[in-house]
Amino acid sequence: MPGRDCARCPRLVAFRQANRVAHADWHNAPVPSFEASRSDARLLIVGLAPGLRGANRTGRPFTGDFAGDLLYETLLKFGLAEGTYGARAGDGLSLNGCRITNAVRCVPPENKPIGSEVKACRPFLGDEIAALGHLRVILALGVVAHNAVVATLGARMSHWPFRHGALHRFDGPGPVLADSYHCSRYNTNTGRLTEAMFHGVFAGIMKELGD
Repeated sequence: MPGRDCARCPRLVAFRQANRVAHADWHNAPVPSFEASRSDARLLIVGLAPGLRGANRTGRPFTGDFAGDLLYETLLKFGLAEGTYGARAGDGLSLNGCRITNAVRCVPPENKPIGSEVKACRPFLGDEIAALGHLRVILALGVVAHNAVVATLGARMSHWPFRHGALHRFDGPGPVLADSYHCSRYNTNTGRLTEAMFHGVFAGIMKELGD
């Protein structure tokens, strides 16, 4: 996990500092994974990066923005979460057997990290995956997250292209990689991703988990 003042990406550092001035009461730092326990995590969900008014504000992945509404509703539906999602870090929501993280831990301008920033954050994603001893499925939300996972696992990008609904089974032991379009407001408003499509991805994941 990068430190609060991680200096790996100058563009993100400058944006972080500007937001600390403009919104002193926000998190405005690398966002840690949710949730704390790694011992029972069989599913790891990897998003793109913290949203400016979402995780960058609240300090918890996918919390406080539209993408979190769909994601946490879906986790609750499939028994991967308990409680009530209140769009804030202290809402009491807990996860069952899964963790949530991002390919890039700091909020980028316009929600668009650049390639060097994804690469700079890759070691933290690698540490996250390596620490999950019972991991069986990784869900990548969007192309950037997919590519970050494939690179982290040392697989060839050209052999494993992103495809919504796909389940990628790499050679040898290791987790299956599931793909979904990102649950962003843009994707849902345009119909690229519907609630039914998103739920379908999770139905496939639950079969992989044996639940």
